Amino acid sequence: MKFCVNDFTIYYEKQGNGHNNILILPGWGDNRPSFNYLISLLKDDFTIYSLDYPGFGKSPFPNRDLTIDDYTDLINDFIIGKKIDNPTIIAHSFGGRIVINLFTRYHLEIKNLILIDIAGIKPTKRWYQKVREKTYKLLKKIAFILPTKMKHYYLEKLIKLFGSNDYASLSKNIRNTFIKIVNRDQREDIKNIDVDTLIIWGENDRDVPLSDGYFINKNIRDSGLIVIPKSGHFPYLDRAYYVNKIILEYLKNCK
Repeated sequence: MKFCVNDFTIYYEKQGNGHNNILILPGWGDNRPSFNYLISLLKDDFTIYSLDYPGFGKSPFPNRDLTIDDYTDLINDFIIGKKIDNPTIIAHSFGGRIVINLFTRYHLEIKNLILIDIAGIKPTKRWYQKVREKTYKLLKKIAFILPTKMKHYYLEKLIKLFGSNDYASLSKNIRNTFIKIVNRDQREDIKNIDVDTLIIWGENDRDVPLSDGYFINKNIRDSGLIVIPKSGHFPYLDRAYYVNKIILEYLKNCK
């Protein structure tokens, strides 16, 4: 199904017919299918909405750069437009950035939250990261003296050498959006979350460290943190049975 607002057209799916609603917000570059196992366990008791962000899955990217506010406004419009009353939101990674911003920009009635290895805290750069960044910027200047045909090839090579895997894998029209999003530090905004929250974190997450999970747990008053051993950034896939059992038990106790 499609939802259209302003210059956005996003693809979403609605499954189940339960009285209580669940909205799933996946991570950056991720889409609906990665949550299929969890959805299959929930759809008998809940109405579940899952979607593809602009530029991923079946949702096209608009002809402009986006900010985290654009994504947040889109999700807010989606919740209102589809009349998703008092939902539980399950957010992973980038989805957590949207959740944090929802509580900062709007006063939605949200029942509770399940946050899985969410992003939002900008890490402090270490010395070697600063050196790497300066080297990239210096080498990038060489592109201005290269012939047009060589410039594109040279810049793409630099991106593969110096850019993160997430950045290098993106199409050109989304890269500026990615930079704007990852450079936004939302640590102070986390304190705006004021609903019951379950935080799930992979013990060995290298993308967003466990220390972020402890910080978020400390700054959301009504929250609890469960660390998933032997798991990375995707605990709901790495330890699917274990994590889904935790989520099901939490939702059962929140009815």
